[in-house]
Amino acid sequence: MGADQGRGRDDRHAALLSAAAGGWIAGIISDRIGRVRVLVFTVIWFTAWGIVAGFAQNYWQLMAARVMQGFGFGGEWAVGAALIGEVINPKHRGKAMGFVQSAFSLGWLGSAITAITILAIFEPDLAWRMTFWLSAIPAALIFWVRRGLDESTAYKKAAERPHDKASFATVFKPQYIKFTTLGALLVFGMQASSYVVLIWLPTLLVERGLQKGSQLLTIFVMATGTFCGFVLTAYLSDRWGRKATLLFMSVASWILTVTYMLVPLTPALSHILSFFVGAGVIGMFAAIGPFLSELFPTEVRTTCMGFSYNLGKTAAAFCITGVGLLAVPMGLAPAIAVFCFVAYALACLALLLLPETKGRDLTAISLDLPDGAQRAPAT
Repeated sequence: MGADQGRGRDDRHAALLSAAAGGWIAGIISDRIGRVRVLVFTVIWFTAWGIVAGFAQNYWQLMAARVMQGFGFGGEWAVGAALIGEVINPKHRGKAMGFVQSAFSLGWLGSAITAITILAIFEPDLAWRMTFWLSAIPAALIFWVRRGLDESTAYKKAAERPHDKASFATVFKPQYIKFTTLGALLVFGMQASSYVVLIWLPTLLVERGLQKGSQLLTIFVMATGTFCGFVLTAYLSDRWGRKATLLFMSVASWILTVTYMLVPLTPALSHILSFFVGAGVIGMFAAIGPFLSELFPTEVRTTCMGFSYNLGKTAAAFCITGVGLLAVPMGLAPAIAVFCFVAYALACLALLLLPETKGRDLTAISLDLPDGAQRAPAT
């Protein structure tokens, strides 16, 4: 397409802004009409606009398709996370949701292999289009999976109780705004670190003189570490609790990131550290789904989760540009280290102000009491 790097950043930011809006809107609709229908619709929407993007004839057509695609992408996470959280035994919620999240690393590896293969076989102008079109293949599985999906018991019970319907104003109500704000700050800190590492890593490797083949291997090793990190975080979140696990992973990830950025890298050391950086920086996201789902009552769960997650994620994307600006006076590696330090500090601050939610009964979180207090058991 011949789009320059500046246009690439505009495209990414525009798609993330639409994802933030899509996550909020899909969350509201999900709280009103149910999780399953909205989840299926967001996947179909995201896939359809991805196919359209493959037919774009200029930059503006591609951006428009990516923006529309973002609406579905943003809505998918919160609705899917809430649905899984509501059907899993609270004792195993962290492990179950974390293992589902681990599919990201498999998709990352699969997409990298697919892109490399397509670029090696086809002309560049056709290859990038095919990567969009091929996304329809895994999305088609939603029609098979849909046959076995039903609304959670938690949602069905909540729908029977009289309550105000979720709306755009819901996240700003006094009983929710503390958690929606802190949830967004937590996601911002985690996602900002993840973004700057993932986006700037190829440039850093080139700057340090690592060969192209070594770069690809580093990405594969990091994706493998990410899978292991998801599994570890999922297990720890059910054993230690959500807060302790995320605090531990945040501190460990910052130490690993600083080490990775500032020590001289050989190919072998780069691969070793990439495994652990992937395990920490990205693997820690295994605990965010259970944590956010346990902060809000069923009647407004996806509304608040969608707002917090996508607001934090979208704001974090601007740190990518921030690293580029800071790298001019101080160098790329120190700039990444500084941004990660600030981001993880903010994540830890949010964690210290949030309650522990491990083992919560999602059907018993009150709509009216502050701080996600549990309803009194029925007598």
